[in-house]
Amino acid sequence: MKLLRHLHKAPLRVLRLQRRKSKIRIRFSMIRLKTALAQEKDETRQMLRIYQHYVTGDVTKAELARANAQLADVLRATGLGIFAILPFAPITIPLIVKLGRKLGIEVLPSAFSPGAKHQAEKVRRLDRQRHDSVQASSGAEQHQAKTAVDAPLKKQP
Repeated sequence: MKLLRHLHKAPLRVLRLQRRKSKIRIRFSMIRLKTALAQEKDETRQMLRIYQHYVTGDVTKAELARANAQLADVLRATGLGIFAILPFAPITIPLIVKLGRKLGIEVLPSAFSPGAKHQAEKVRRLDRQRHDSVQASSGAEQHQAKTAVDAPLKKQP
């Protein structure tokens, strides 16, 4: 009798474990997608800031190249968005990615590539350095302007 009960309960337990495992896999996939999309959003904002600075003329060639690379990523994501609308998208998108890799063409944006985390950290570090240097130079200019304004006032006692 115990053997019969064990055989009957075991498939249910296996089904529960498989269900739990698939839930965990889906959650992990969603978290990865969320991180990749957040990274793309940050990179796109940096790209727009670089293009705004380009208009004023204070952008290095390396920053402009990074912004152009991000623009290419945005266009890649837009191209994949078109395929997401088509029927059988869960089948066609992986086939397109696989075919593109065979031909040496990267179809996915850089945030979805395997080494994306290291690139994102490097980009953030460079952006912080640029932001800190801009703040330091503007702080020095503000100090000079303040002393220039205060100097005539001190001479009039």
